[in-house]
Amino acid sequence: MTTEPTSLRLDVEAKKKAYKVFAKVGLKPAQAFNLFLRQVALRGGIPFDIKVPNAETIESMEELASGGGKRYKNSQEMYDDLGI
Repeated sequence: MTTEPTSLRLDVEAKKKAYKVFAKVGLKPAQAFNLFLRQVALRGGIPFDIKVPNAETIESMEELASGGGKRYKNSQEMYDDLGI
C-alpha cells in the first residue's frame, strides 16, 4: 500500500472524542481514517446513514432549547404521562 501525507482541519472536540474511541478499539488514527476510506470506496458511498432532521424534529429541538416542552425524571414518568 502506497501512502501520502494528508492535512485535515478537524473539529477539536469531535477529534478528541473520536481518538479516545480509536484507542479503545486498538486503532491508530491513520488506521481508522484508512478504514473509513476503504469502506467508502467499497460501498461506493458513506458507510452509514446520514439523516437530516425534518421540520417537526427541528421545531421540537428548538422548543426544548428555549426551555419549553415536557421533561421527565425517568422513562416510567413519561410512560405514565402518555398512558402507556
